[in-house]
Amino acid sequence: MQMVVDSLRQKGKIYKKMLEVSPKELGIRNKIKIYKATDVSGYFWAIFAVSQKSRLLMKDVHKFEEIYNKLTLYFDHNFKHKIIFIDAPLCSKAQKAFKEAGWKIQ
Repeated sequence: MQMVVDSLRQKGKIYKKMLEVSPKELGIRNKIKIYKATDVSGYFWAIFAVSQKSRLLMKDVHKFEEIYNKLTLYFDHNFKHKIIFIDAPLCSKAQKAFKEAGWKIQ
């Protein structure tokens, strides 16, 4: 979580509260770190951190959208911003699909 907070702090994003959500709570088997954060203005942020060796493809975009939908149902509200931290290479089509879906890629 410290890596996520440090990289966002460098970009000027400061959060009042940050809560890690375990994938088991959402019924997901993926190895992903999910955070729910509240910024100073009171907006909610969904932050995903993905660390994998293989490239992220279009099917992964759909998978993360499903995880995001489960997260909104779990907390019973929508998030103002969605950020994804990716350590793996990203397919150009997947990058375009992430941007069209409203994700910010770090």
